[in-house]
Amino acid sequence: MLKRLKNNYFLLVSTFLILYFFFNLLSGERGLISYFEKKQILTDLQKQESLLIKQIKDLDFKNSLLSDNLDLDYIETLIRERFLFGKKNETIYIIKSNDTKK
Repeated sequence: MLKRLKNNYFLLVSTFLILYFFFNLLSGERGLISYFEKKQILTDLQKQESLLIKQIKDLDFKNSLLSDNLDLDYIETLIRERFLFGKKNETIYIIKSNDTKK
C-alpha cells in the first residue's frame, strides 16, 4: 500500500491542492460568497449616503431660510405646525392617517 501511495504521490498532492483552492475560492474572507455580501453592503451604504445627502441639502435650505434675511412665511408655517397656533376665529384640524395594512 505504501508503494502505491508513492506511485500516486503527485496525483494525491494535486487533488488536495485543487480542493484547497476550490474551497478558498468559494468561502473565506476573499471568497465568492463574501464578495456578494460585500457588494450588497456597498449598495446599501450608497443608498444610505444618498438619503443622508438629501437630508443635509434639505436642512441647509431650511437653515438658509432662518438666516439674516428672515422668511416670515416660513416662520409662520413652522409656528403653525409645531405649536398648533392659529389666527382668531380659525379652526385647526389635525388629520392622522391610518396606514394599517391588513
